[in-house]
Amino acid sequence: MASEEKNQNNIITTEPILENIEYIFDNKPINRFKTKPKVEDASIKLNELKKEIENIENCELKKNASKIVFSDGDYKSKIMIVGEGPGQKEDQEGKPFVGDAGILLNKMLKSINIDRKKIYITNVVNFRPPNNRKPEPSEISKYSNFLRKHIAIIDPKILILMGSTAMESLFGSNIKITKERGSWKDLIINNKTYLCMITFHPAYLLRQPENKKFSWTDLKEIRKKIDQLNIVL
Repeated sequence: MASEEKNQNNIITTEPILENIEYIFDNKPINRFKTKPKVEDASIKLNELKKEIENIENCELKKNASKIVFSDGDYKSKIMIVGEGPGQKEDQEGKPFVGDAGILLNKMLKSINIDRKKIYITNVVNFRPPNNRKPEPSEISKYSNFLRKHIAIIDPKILILMGSTAMESLFGSNIKITKERGSWKDLIINNKTYLCMITFHPAYLLRQPENKKFSWTDLKEIRKKIDQLNIVL
């Protein structure tokens, strides 16, 4: 018996197969991607870093200081300043740049229309060195890891390093500030590049006022770069 040939047209029906289903249309696009996790708030990371530094062990700076000097200013700012370390006044108040050097820093910032409250400030070391001495190379090296974490959290568009200690902490001790100041440099932390300017520390300028003219040149370059990058302060 010959098999019956089926015509493909015979299996097509004119009745709707899903006639009893209601269709709902939505103009909203379908989200085919997983929701990205929320970025951890910088303030939380800063508090964690501060606790990490407070709990540091075998540190002569910590033993001789009265309190930690962590930072000052707006942590959301795109401008970050790094100084050397706390002096007596900073050690008392727990804030960087509040002594004579801080007064000069405020004047320097004001000269290029920057309000200190609108930027973020920290130091290489966060405890006062005895007798206001310069931090030793081993201390600079020890705290440089904390400083790099600090910079990565703030994530500034412009990083200003004031003084040779700040410069050495991030670029090494084989360079001289007199040759390196005044020009823009790239600093790489965690595969990210930060635009960096090295300039003299205000405390140095108080001792060597004849070099203020060089700092003024640096300040004008910083102001120019702020305007070029459209940074709002």
